[in-house]
Amino acid sequence: MNLRDLVYGLYARRVGGRLDHAQVPKHIGVILDGNRRWAKASGGSAVQGHQAGADKISELLGWCSETDVEVVTLWLLSTDNFDRPEAELIPLLHIIENTVRQLAADGRWRVHHVGTLDLLPPQTQLVLKEAEEATRGVDGIIVNVAVGYGGRQEIADAVRSLLLEHSEKGTTFEELAEVVSTDLISEHLYTRGQPDPDLVIRTSGEQRLSGFMLWQSAHSEYYFCEVFWPAFRKVDFLRALRDYAARHRRYGA
Repeated sequence: MNLRDLVYGLYARRVGGRLDHAQVPKHIGVILDGNRRWAKASGGSAVQGHQAGADKISELLGWCSETDVEVVTLWLLSTDNFDRPEAELIPLLHIIENTVRQLAADGRWRVHHVGTLDLLPPQTQLVLKEAEEATRGVDGIIVNVAVGYGGRQEIADAVRSLLLEHSEKGTTFEELAEVVSTDLISEHLYTRGQPDPDLVIRTSGEQRLSGFMLWQSAHSEYYFCEVFWPAFRKVDFLRALRDYAARHRRYGA
């Protein structure tokens, strides 16, 4: 261990020691941004950047477990990412599949897919379904893997699901118009039954949501971190929690 690592470790312990666990967010959403830029700065390929980003996930979940976080949503692949060249997209899908398998095999996390399955290749769909089934009974952090995810698409899918459900019940449009509400729509989101994210973290210095959990993040706090995702450290995570704890959430009041 060099001097820099020693100082970093001491500082991380200091920040963590001062963290009030009663103020820790129960649900954290993470936009894992900057893999390709990290790889470019390191002289590597985009695929190497995505793999480095995937390798960081287990560390993050370990930190979340230490700080009593209950739900983590990881944005691994957006609907917009399907526009990327096949030479990058196909290896990225394989990396995601391996990551999801590893999460399921770990035994500590309950894996849940959020996104549109129909957009994904059959093999990716199968991996996601098997991971959900294998971890259904796990009493641990719920890990939402957002693959083939878009915020607008989620809302459209929720409305479609709501309409189909009431159509099967024989509900007329007039009757549905009388009962439709934000709570009713929320029951058809990918994250139904889960608390909305208290904190959304985005790495790489970008300060926008890009469509991430548009409905659920109405009252979320945001933390934008300059570091690229593969270089995200425990101290960066703890700083985000410390920043969150210092805020006064008013929920529009």
